[in-house]
Amino acid sequence: MSSVLPRRAWWQPLSHSGYLASSWFPGLTGVRALAAVAVVFFHYGGPATDRLQGWIAVQLFFVLSGFLITTLALREEDRGGRISLREFYLRRVFRILPVYFLLLALTTVAVTIGGTYQSSRLADAMPYYLVFGNELVDFNTPYPTSWSLGVEEKFYVVWPALLVLTSFARSGKTALRLLFGASAVLGVTLFALPLAPSHTWASLSVHYCSLVIGCLLAMLLHHPRGFALFRPLTRPAVATVIGCGFVVFQFSVGPLAKALGGHWQFVVPVYAAGSALLLVAVVSPGPVRALLSSKPLTFVGDRSYALYLAQTAAAGVSGWLLPSGLAKAAVTTAVALAFACVLRRWVELPAIAYGRKVIGRHAPAVSPVEVTAGAR
Repeated sequence: MSSVLPRRAWWQPLSHSGYLASSWFPGLTGVRALAAVAVVFFHYGGPATDRLQGWIAVQLFFVLSGFLITTLALREEDRGGRISLREFYLRRVFRILPVYFLLLALTTVAVTIGGTYQSSRLADAMPYYLVFGNELVDFNTPYPTSWSLGVEEKFYVVWPALLVLTSFARSGKTALRLLFGASAVLGVTLFALPLAPSHTWASLSVHYCSLVIGCLLAMLLHHPRGFALFRPLTRPAVATVIGCGFVVFQFSVGPLAKALGGHWQFVVPVYAAGSALLLVAVVSPGPVRALLSSKPLTFVGDRSYALYLAQTAAAGVSGWLLPSGLAKAAVTTAVALAFACVLRRWVELPAIAYGRKVIGRHAPAVSPVEVTAGAR
């Protein structure tokens, strides 16, 4: 979509029917690209990239996951009157597990050959990694970035089931589902509390807050009254201001954390709320969506999952050549993207295609419309 709009169009908001009719949100893929690259630059860019605050960019993934998974489920429910948990779980299995376990296996082989399987503590973390308890590992391993998968996998298991359980509600559905969602967050974190070191407790709860904010945004936008609250923000001119404001906010995370006494846990919910507003701008017509829908960003975004998981291996390659700094971050990103291209061609796409065949064997004759630029 061109970023050049007629003068009147700059103040034309997106309609609710237009939003529901949109099955393609390519700008969200661009958001994933920027989030993944920001994380890599934070890990390997050194002090020069501290102001980018890439450490918090993973919350964009969480908000985006909550938003997209809930949007898909609600639209499926509207089309067919129900949400198929079987199809949802099968899609997640074939989307997430092949790349995750392949990279885990390759990492295990590499450190075993190097004779550091025990000393790297990968052996200690392996029981957690095999059951997606990654976020409970409070020590460094050769597969460190996988912690976010542990958070998301629990969300993938619990949240769709709660949507099904609350589908009977015909009045106050959004409020009821939000209540169940909050209960799910409390339940998951309380269950994990005895398993987690004390300093991990805050991180468990705050990450689920980001996921729930994404879920709430999806529920509000899906229903006419909720959408009406955000409709003024969907004007292209307003969406552009929101996009620019988020960039400023991204660079202000550090000062905000200092203002809150250095407690990053207090910053995350604020950042997640800002991310939700950014998603409203991204699904709206205008320059923000056009920029984030550009071919370079969607190319990276389509490979962001594998890029994110492969960054440690990529840093092992770039570390031979460069010290920490912008150059190393750029080279690490390039190498990780190359790994991701291979994984997408030979692992992700074949696994997704096979998953669709498995689902199709028992699916209705009419294929459901999916929202493009889904979660990982």
